[in-house]
Amino acid sequence: MPMNTRFGARHGAAGSRGIHDAPQRLPTVVIGAGPYGLATAAWLSAAGTPRRVFGEPMECWHANMPEGMFLKSVPAASSLSAPESGYRLEDFRTARGRGPVGDRYPIPVEEMIAYGRWFQERRVPELERRRVRTVVPVDGLFGVTLDSGEEFLAENVVMATGLVPFAHEPAELAGLLAAERVSHTSRHRDLGRFSGQRVAVLGAGQSALESAALLHEAGAFPTVIARAASVAFGSPPDTDRPCDRPRPVRILKPGSPLGPGWSLLACSHGGRAIRRLPQGLRLRLLHNVLGPSGGWWLKERVDDRIPVLCGRTVRSAGVEDGMVRLELGGMDTGGRTETLRTDHLLLATGYRVDVDRLELLAPELRREVETFHGAPGLSSGFESSVPGLFFTGLAAAPTFGPVLRFVAGTGFAARRLAGSVAAGTRARP
Repeated sequence: MPMNTRFGARHGAAGSRGIHDAPQRLPTVVIGAGPYGLATAAWLSAAGTPRRVFGEPMECWHANMPEGMFLKSVPAASSLSAPESGYRLEDFRTARGRGPVGDRYPIPVEEMIAYGRWFQERRVPELERRRVRTVVPVDGLFGVTLDSGEEFLAENVVMATGLVPFAHEPAELAGLLAAERVSHTSRHRDLGRFSGQRVAVLGAGQSALESAALLHEAGAFPTVIARAASVAFGSPPDTDRPCDRPRPVRILKPGSPLGPGWSLLACSHGGRAIRRLPQGLRLRLLHNVLGPSGGWWLKERVDDRIPVLCGRTVRSAGVEDGMVRLELGGMDTGGRTETLRTDHLLLATGYRVDVDRLELLAPELRREVETFHGAPGLSSGFESSVPGLFFTGLAAAPTFGPVLRFVAGTGFAARRLAGSVAAGTRARP
């Protein structure tokens, strides 16, 4: 990689640490302090890898997930991975004087945020609560610039930046509405701001249905628009613990972090095998396994309370008489369009991995990353085609499968990534 002259020219400026002040063994940088960043840092620490970890602990969860939401994952599948015992969700609850919970307990997002911060304080105390501004290529290494102006070289960079950079807006809606009239669910911590307003929620999954429920409970008037023929809700667990299920049931549908069933078991533990599948099949697994549905505890908060228009797509959007005008079409409209007037369009349209949207990576660095459908192609150790540049969390899900969409995937990801960095392996077997 070429030397970036702008990076080198700034070294020696007041308040920054120069290249020549770097330690003999350059650090590995972890960018992001959500579940995947924290778990990776914990495993790097256990391996004795020099590292610097940057970010606000659980920032995405705190700033970009609505107050009052619950995790879809059960407690047994919601612990951050650490190389030692004592850091699971149940350990956090015990430390806070709370009793044990089973799989019928929906985890409030506020509890998950508190747990992640507790994990960080005890297992990743070296976290620096500063932002990385840019990462540029510098002679086979990485030049890292912080928002404080400090610059230094790193041998490896781990991108653990979470969901928000990949928030998806359907192409057919791009540019049709002003920013104050349309937004993605990831932009809202407090849905109470829509109290008294009519809000169209586009989507059929957990985000759409839970956002609609929270809007309704905050005094708004939501309408869900779903392309699917119907919306689905999960079933409550048979028992609080998978081991309490009858043996024949466990054989027919074995338990896994993603839920009961052989296919979910394979996706939970088969990341290495999934990586070797054809790209198209991997993407279908990612999108179809645990497809759009709401948690079992959402059903009573949505049914008979919130209008749901199924089999519909938004054909056009605009503003008329101070209101958002949506023209809807679908299978059961006989080719006709329906008009829905609302104050705001809320996009619960999920996330699409696209390396080009990671703007803190220099453009020349992004161009060097080999991608498929926007996602980075990764080695078995989570390394991209750029030696020393690693991706984890959702960015790695197109390579290793749907378990990387959930906290349960931190064990597989953090162990393998940290092991690859510690071994200094840059091969792509």
